[in-house]
Amino acid sequence: MNILFFLTPKNEVAYIFEHETLRQTIEKMENRRYSCIPLLSTDGKYAGVISEGDLLWSMRHLHIGDEKESEGISIMAIPPRANYKPVRDNANIEDLFDCAINQNFVPVVDDTGSFIGIVTRKAILKYLYQALADTSLPERSLNQTDSSLNR
Repeated sequence: MNILFFLTPKNEVAYIFEHETLRQTIEKMENRRYSCIPLLSTDGKYAGVISEGDLLWSMRHLHIGDEKESEGISIMAIPPRANYKPVRDNANIEDLFDCAINQNFVPVVDDTGSFIGIVTRKAILKYLYQALADTSLPERSLNQTDSSLNR
């Protein structure tokens, strides 16, 4: 199976660029209700992920008390704590699943390192759930189960 089957393309994903500010990042995350957001270089290469926790801890350490102060802070001044490992668009499904075990989403890049989208853990789980449902035996009624236990 091709991992692109699970892909949410770049044009449907919120992301930030290295030249953006802390305030712009907070606004994008708030509007999309993201807890993490991909970080891209100005030429579209995947550079990492910034999380809500990264923002909160940095705001505390930088003594940022209001929105106005966050306008002058580059997002690059915020050190990310987690390393969201990307996969290539031609990666095998095992590599995708391995990353998804520890990440809410898996960034996907092409052979030049350019960000092309994400695969969410939710998309993988929905697919696996449907595959399991399609291969499962029909559910037995509660009465049939109870009577079989009494034998």
